[in-house]
Amino acid sequence: MQYISSRLSDDGVPAFGFGGDYNPEQWDPSVWVEDVALMAEAGVNLVSVGIFSWALLEPSEGEYEFGWLDSILDLLHSSGIRVDLANASASPPPWFSHKYPQSLPVTATGVRLGYGSRQAFCASSPDYRRAAAALTTAIVDRYASHPAVVMWHVHNEYGCHNQPCYCDESGAAFQRWLEHRYENLDALNAAWGTAFWSQHYYSFSEITPPRLSGTFVNPTHALDFARFSSDELLACFEAEAKIIRDRSPHPVTTNFMGFFMGLDKPLDYAAWAEQMDVVSNDHYLVAEDPRNFQDLAMNSDYVRGLAGGAPWILMEHSTSAVNWQPRNIAKVPGEMLRNAMQHVARGADAVLFFQWRAAEAGSEKFHSAMLPHSGTDSRVWREVVELGAALRSISELVGSRVSDAPVAIIHDADSRWASELDSHPSTDLSMMAETRLWHDALYRAQVTTDFRAATDDLSSYRAVIVPMQYLMTDAGADNIRAFAEAGGTVVVTYFSGIVDEDNHVRLGGYPGAFTDLLGVRIEEFYPLRENETTTLSRFGVGRIFSELGRSAGAEVLAEYAEGPTAGSPAVTRRAVGSGFAYYVGTSLSETGVLELLETIAIDADLAIADSPAGDLEIVRRSNGEDTWLFAINHGASAVSVTANGTDLLTGEATAGRLELRGGGVAVIRENRTTE
Repeated sequence: MQYISSRLSDDGVPAFGFGGDYNPEQWDPSVWVEDVALMAEAGVNLVSVGIFSWALLEPSEGEYEFGWLDSILDLLHSSGIRVDLANASASPPPWFSHKYPQSLPVTATGVRLGYGSRQAFCASSPDYRRAAAALTTAIVDRYASHPAVVMWHVHNEYGCHNQPCYCDESGAAFQRWLEHRYENLDALNAAWGTAFWSQHYYSFSEITPPRLSGTFVNPTHALDFARFSSDELLACFEAEAKIIRDRSPHPVTTNFMGFFMGLDKPLDYAAWAEQMDVVSNDHYLVAEDPRNFQDLAMNSDYVRGLAGGAPWILMEHSTSAVNWQPRNIAKVPGEMLRNAMQHVARGADAVLFFQWRAAEAGSEKFHSAMLPHSGTDSRVWREVVELGAALRSISELVGSRVSDAPVAIIHDADSRWASELDSHPSTDLSMMAETRLWHDALYRAQVTTDFRAATDDLSSYRAVIVPMQYLMTDAGADNIRAFAEAGGTVVVTYFSGIVDEDNHVRLGGYPGAFTDLLGVRIEEFYPLRENETTTLSRFGVGRIFSELGRSAGAEVLAEYAEGPTAGSPAVTRRAVGSGFAYYVGTSLSETGVLELLETIAIDADLAIADSPAGDLEIVRRSNGEDTWLFAINHGASAVSVTANGTDLLTGEATAGRLELRGGGVAVIRENRTTE
């Protein structure tokens, strides 16, 4: 990211990336000059070009037309605007799908999808892979040395519309993947538990994707197919990225989608991040979510973890409404600035939008843009210009990192995939909902959090939250135990540690991998009925889940006070080595988690704020010498913030206290303390 930042200004001084997805091919060339002039007015210095232009770049197989792209890249360069150039492999053109119909993806019900939208391809299709490689080669050969190009954008939002694919090509690739993973059928049959329901396999060729069947399919079969599907798309990225890296020195990225909930099976971004030269992400608010700003913060924290704490790129977000939600509600005045500054506060060194100019045709014509349908005489345009100026005013932060994140939340793709399969104790179980519950409590307490895998180095944290990590490997459980023994505080919630990496239940009582660490033994699950709650002796009520069990050495902080689990431990605490291990056997209410967090904070030596409304966001970035405090008020009323320094957005000094208006943002360069 440092490399990109230093290439965004003519004098080489690092700057925040600012701009968006630019689609000049949708407009007459007479519009391009106006576009570039307005970009300069707004302070745009980076645009993504060519993402969905395959059909115009290759009008027929092997015949390329680059004239229009030559012109726009030259125009952008002449105005000092840098380009994140796409290899355009995200959407094969109609001629390709018509010529190679077997390349189209197939659903679990056996229906082959048509073309006419985007991402209409199967990741395992040899025809698609060959065509994408040829296109990538042609583009990078032509533009590797173009002075406008500073970064390469491979594909776009992998897996958003076409994965997993259940076609025969995917089936054959899945068989090869399984043979590589297990080496022999004895190992596969053991891992999949095929003695159940007469599912034993005698040849890898007998195995198909987990297509729709009469009832539940083998859960480990489905889990492995999720793993395979992520790997198959990653193989597409790696092949195209290699072509680029062999021919160009510029960094390569593709845009992630954070915790995107719309995917059938989200990708294993931790594995993907290892292949990125710089991590980038797309995030869109759910307009009807009253705390969507906290969801934004959680996604940014996750992406920062994928980047290893390094600065990352916000590749897409919206200036106002999107087009794909049930009710596409416009952002209120000032919300765009708050959203952008949230991403920057949590580690982004570039703020880009989809898209530059609002489209006049197509499915996304009502998606907001930097330049809206109403043109420059509009609130959105004025706020875009304001944001560009704000980013320039805080440019000294570029390259700094988020500091003081004392808590890690564990998140593993395997656990999410496994937890979202069927045949579980309750359809209300949601790893992501429980994760958000705990992140929101920490957000309200103004505690910055990182996201980490269970096997990551956790030694720098004071507390680690393990929210419904249903699948837990031995290595992950051992690492979390070692963290507690070394003085850390661990909080494990219900339905964690239940199965191993093969999706087999850990026998001997729940919570399986964490039973000894936590000092509890759960005999039986008692899921609650829809919207039912159960009274606890402390911390209010439990939701979704309750359990019958007993303490096996843990201090009981709260019991179930009613029903079949009355007297069983609901919340426990156990001293482990130099640290502590908490267990929460139900989903607490918002107030219950905050109350418990007060106790956890004492053990973990966490400083927590008294901000019950949870509307004030406080985050710091540091470069090792200077520290900058971001204060973002998502509420309607003014709040008082402890701050000593200078607000870079206004130039005003703060002497101990800052009164931050409702909806306001401040970025304070904090005064250095002297010994």
